[in-house]
Amino acid sequence: MYRQTARTRILDAAEELFSGGGYDATPTARIAELAGVPKGLLFHYFPRKIDVLISLVDERTLVTEEEVEAVPGDAAGALSRLARRLPLHASPAMRRILFREADTHGSVRERLGRLNAEIIRRARFALELAMPGGRGDAARLEAAAATFAAVLLYQESLCQLTGHHIDPDAVAELIVHALG
Repeated sequence: MYRQTARTRILDAAEELFSGGGYDATPTARIAELAGVPKGLLFHYFPRKIDVLISLVDERTLVTEEEVEAVPGDAAGALSRLARRLPLHASPAMRRILFREADTHGSVRERLGRLNAEIIRRARFALELAMPGGRGDAARLEAAAATFAAVLLYQESLCQLTGHHIDPDAVAELIVHALG
């Protein structure tokens, strides 16, 4: 039977607690307790509480390298495919942590900024591939890509708060129509 390492259990516990009550409201003793490890072991792996947060964000918000699929003339389809194969792999709990803690922790804000920039880059690339000769100048394509990235990143948080899900296919159609 596979047993998780103590470090993994600590990160799992921190993810659960930080997403529920926030970083500042979570004592390290509670993380250690939920992980089933002595508090000293937590500090062996993570000398400071902030190190737990930084490790969570760096290790559990991954951007995968996948090719952008685009067919000339099908910009909405290219954005829809990008949304379905969103290069950001993070649990709903990690996304809550990213958005909650970005205001007060520079390392989290930087990570969120890098993730956003990567999604914008891929959306812009998909639009450029799908719209040869570009219907719109570079600034409009950048704005369209940034809008699409914002919807992809924020939709899960909005859904969590409001219960309203935004259809990325409809957003893709709307963005391409606006570029048209």
